[in-house]
Amino acid sequence: MTGVVAAQPAAAADPADYQNVRINEVTSSNSDTVELYNTGSVAVSISGWKMSDDSFSPQSFSPSSSTIPAGGFVTFNSPKGLGDSDKLVIYTAGGTVVDRVEWATNGAKPAMARCGGDGTGGWVTMTVASTFGAPNAAGCPSSTPAASRVRINEVTSSNSDTVELYNGGTSAVGIGAWKYVDNDTTRSPVSISSSSPSATSIPAGGYVTFDSTLGLGDSDSLFLLDGNGNTVDSVTWATDGAKPSAERCADGGGWFRTSTTATLGSANSCSGIGGGSGGGGGRLLGGGGSLTSGCTPEAPSGTGPTPAGTLAWPGGLDVTIADNVCAFTTSTGPEGRDLSGLAFDPANPSVLWAVKNKNWLYKLVKSNGKWIPDASWSATGKQIRFAGGTGQPDSEGLTVGANGHVYVTSERDNANNTVPKNTIMEFDPAATGSTLTPIRQWDMTSQFPQLDTGSKDDANLGFEGVGYVPDSWLTANGWVDPLTGAAYNPAKYPLHGSGLFFAGLEWDGTLHVYGLNSDGTFTTFGTIATGKVSVMDVTFDAGTQRAIATCDNTCGETHTFMKVNADGVIVPDMSYTNPAVMPTDNLEGFAIAPTSTCVGGFREAVWSDDGIYGFGSGTSSYGHALYSGTFPC
Repeated sequence: MTGVVAAQPAAAADPADYQNVRINEVTSSNSDTVELYNTGSVAVSISGWKMSDDSFSPQSFSPSSSTIPAGGFVTFNSPKGLGDSDKLVIYTAGGTVVDRVEWATNGAKPAMARCGGDGTGGWVTMTVASTFGAPNAAGCPSSTPAASRVRINEVTSSNSDTVELYNGGTSAVGIGAWKYVDNDTTRSPVSISSSSPSATSIPAGGYVTFDSTLGLGDSDSLFLLDGNGNTVDSVTWATDGAKPSAERCADGGGWFRTSTTATLGSANSCSGIGGGSGGGGGRLLGGGGSLTSGCTPEAPSGTGPTPAGTLAWPGGLDVTIADNVCAFTTSTGPEGRDLSGLAFDPANPSVLWAVKNKNWLYKLVKSNGKWIPDASWSATGKQIRFAGGTGQPDSEGLTVGANGHVYVTSERDNANNTVPKNTIMEFDPAATGSTLTPIRQWDMTSQFPQLDTGSKDDANLGFEGVGYVPDSWLTANGWVDPLTGAAYNPAKYPLHGSGLFFAGLEWDGTLHVYGLNSDGTFTTFGTIATGKVSVMDVTFDAGTQRAIATCDNTCGETHTFMKVNADGVIVPDMSYTNPAVMPTDNLEGFAIAPTSTCVGGFREAVWSDDGIYGFGSGTSSYGHALYSGTFPC
């Protein structure tokens, strides 16, 4: 997809984010109030926006706020009165149509609102007083008219300019007198029957398609009106957002996404990367480029269900591909494709550390919205070795300690990959040279005899991630030391520094807690159950005050936030899945930026793909290892 700028955690809208704002409720009684709702994942500035009805030219209005937060509402009173039957059109400061709604006599008394989902539901006349500034559900009737179940389901602005309608209700709906119009406010609505004489009704669970005689632009809107002139549904898309098509995922009720394949007249496939259309519910943006030699994608393996009780992603629904295609190609064989563990540098959050599982370490910085290797450190990454400069660590996880050093886990030596070697290595990133050897190395291999079977698959199920957890969090929350049965006292372990290390075991999803001593020894503080069958990355987030255990597609792409409970035990608190637009791949790395980076209530979250598989061959996410989204502050 081109011409759409990825949503970032900022208060001002980019050129495409206007399409996430929808008229959500209107009343033509007394106050003539209008409510706008932001369906997107980033706040949108509406400064300078205007409105018109069916008789007056666009006029400025005074909203309750000049910015609509993500998932938030703004209200205003119409500068001109709204009639018993009327039309309302909202424009950006530049004159682009954002959304519009029409109603017949008394259709907006006491109010009319979207029911079945703020910003996305069908328009229904309310049966009770308005719900301005709050979700519409409380005012919507318990049962909605059959016509309100009809939705624009797919639109293509390529060649035929075809529209697909879907009836999600339980009875057929006659559409012989229905009309449609695009975002050109000088045009009058056109009858569907004039475009397709056979399109007279839609069966329950069925589809109707017709070709727009108005033509649909690269960036445009489509509004569907019933026989009385009431708006039924609408969709807006930015540049090329409906090429080849924009379709709801799922039929009749899901968010619009740009699809790589049109499925007009049948169930939507939602193939491709997603796009930005119709009130936004998640877009995956960016990408492009060609695969190179040594950068063959690896299909995901081990996909399992999302555990019950997992919550939806709490941050923005938009996700950006955040690296160049095949950016991490190296000299070590065919593994020139992926990244595994990720960690923001808490002392310098403009730096993202990354490790790949064929002994390479990267220092990444942002450039034009993408994470790229810091050329002043190494434009190609630095190769890492075990103590003594030997071997090929199967490096999977990393974290940054209080001393600024990078700690990397390895589950085996790839030079002898049937034998486990579960170690944590400490590297000084200030060390010179293209190859790094650890300052210290701690070997815990003997603790996991179940992995030493002579099988390379079992040897590959060891330390997959590691997170540094400060002592201050453990003591402040009353963590009970498993070795003493009393409150954890860091002074009892004078060589361990100022925090402990939580290593995630892929074998069974447990966290193993260690004090890494400066003399090369270590203290084992036991295990923590995450409630998941596997762990791929571990991080500590000071913003939420939680340790986070990440599991990839094995556990339905989930992140388990761990807390210290009233008994002083670290237990799962809640789990979140990834934004819905993201691929179901071996996403093995996860990091959340520090709260010092927060803008507009959000901060960055980054994921890494251990196989750059994306959504499959031929899509623009194929060949990429990094995805960027947002998480609440």
